[in-house]
Amino acid sequence: MTDLAKTTVQADVLALTSETPEGGTTVIGLHARVLDHLGLAICAGDLASGSVVRIEQLEERHGVSRSVVREAIRVLASMGLVASRRRIGVQILPATEWNLYDPQVIRWRLASPARIAQLRSLTELRTAIEPEAARLAAVRAPLAGASELMGLAGKLWAAGQSNDAETFLILDIQFHRLVLSSSGNEMFAKLNTLVEEVLTGRTHYGLMPRHPHNEALQLHVDVASAIQRGNADEAHAAMLGIMERAFNEMKSIWESGAEQ
Repeated sequence: MTDLAKTTVQADVLALTSETPEGGTTVIGLHARVLDHLGLAICAGDLASGSVVRIEQLEERHGVSRSVVREAIRVLASMGLVASRRRIGVQILPATEWNLYDPQVIRWRLASPARIAQLRSLTELRTAIEPEAARLAAVRAPLAGASELMGLAGKLWAAGQSNDAETFLILDIQFHRLVLSSSGNEMFAKLNTLVEEVLTGRTHYGLMPRHPHNEALQLHVDVASAIQRGNADEAHAAMLGIMERAFNEMKSIWESGAEQ
């Protein structure tokens, strides 16, 4: 690709529609739009690692003030996506420098061509963490928490049987979040946003089964029941079963390299 072509591609990536909602756009709105546009471009690889953009370019392309651009860059830098280089500009950093646990970075990666790789990494992480969280919850969960899990498992079953995808998603997030927090491990509990993003991403990108399988619904009941009864081994086994089902449901997608 010639230097002129590269410049044209970068200009297209940096360009942002100047349309504004009726009544005008606040600085916060502009900042959010610039941030989202640049973050997605970086995570999608449209702004390649090692490339450099200048503040002046961003101001001109987005039609926003320097303060709006600087705030967007500050946030991107806090996520490890960019670094400001004195007298050079804003350099795009490699993925090895990104905060891959940041919910916004996860969303951008799920919205990019790297979606399948991101889902695979997240599913592998969940498979390593959540069964152990369930085992610990069986030992440490307070009675009220265990009872709430049983209630959520019952509601999940009902939502699954009625094919209410949005309600099922909300309940599924609540269920797995409660298991993580009930483990009594503050590090596990902090992964709740990660689990929320992967469950939401799978649902919104059509990567969940159209109808939840009865085995998956029963496994959620089994996890809750084992935690309520204080049976650590059964809680671990049932949660592992949930993770293995999720992994197998995704496996054919990432092995084929299919883009959704």
